[in-house]
Amino acid sequence: MNPTNPPTPGKPRRWLLSAIAACSAACLGTAAADPSDTIVISQVYGGGGNSGALYTHDFVELHNISSVAVDITGWSIQYASSTGSNWNNKFDLSTTIPAGGYYLIQLEGGSGGTQALPTPDAIANINMAQVAGKVALVNSTTTLTGTNPSGDPSVVDFVGFGAAANGFEGSGPTANLNSNTSASRLNFGSQDTDDNAADFELLNPPEPRNSATTPFIPTPP
Repeated sequence: MNPTNPPTPGKPRRWLLSAIAACSAACLGTAAADPSDTIVISQVYGGGGNSGALYTHDFVELHNISSVAVDITGWSIQYASSTGSNWNNKFDLSTTIPAGGYYLIQLEGGSGGTQALPTPDAIANINMAQVAGKVALVNSTTTLTGTNPSGDPSVVDFVGFGAAANGFEGSGPTANLNSNTSASRLNFGSQDTDDNAADFELLNPPEPRNSATTPFIPTPP
């Protein structure tokens, strides 16, 4: 197998875990999906350009937690408001992220902020809310539907940030963000237990990482 061109990855599906997840979803009425073993959303920030902010732009950061390069051409980043079902705020991806690499997507900004982001790897026309919202990494460019599509098989990773978010993975969304706080995945952006509340910490100020950042591959458990 050519490690630079692996099969299109997504959420792994093991029969036993899938059966347990399906049962949990049916009993609890919430969507469930297995953790990603390739690309995750490692950091989100919606306060860029707001009054008092350090950074001039919002951003979404991706991280390849695997030991092989992953081609995400044909994937997309999609955003919806904290309680919304409109996922038309979408950016189609066309790149390969090397093993352990980071990928910084600069979003819309405002009149506030004093510092530019590190050189972004991509620029998207998406304006995220400062406090709460929902971001999905999807292995297609098809627009999602519903307020909580975290269990859609095309969703590779999903982050509900802020207490008002009605879509999330696991027990709940992250804590509220503000103009100088991002939600950052633990263990250098690699911890993924499919529980947003447990997997993310708040960073003040945010620490955006791009493709020039030293790669980090987590040690297998």
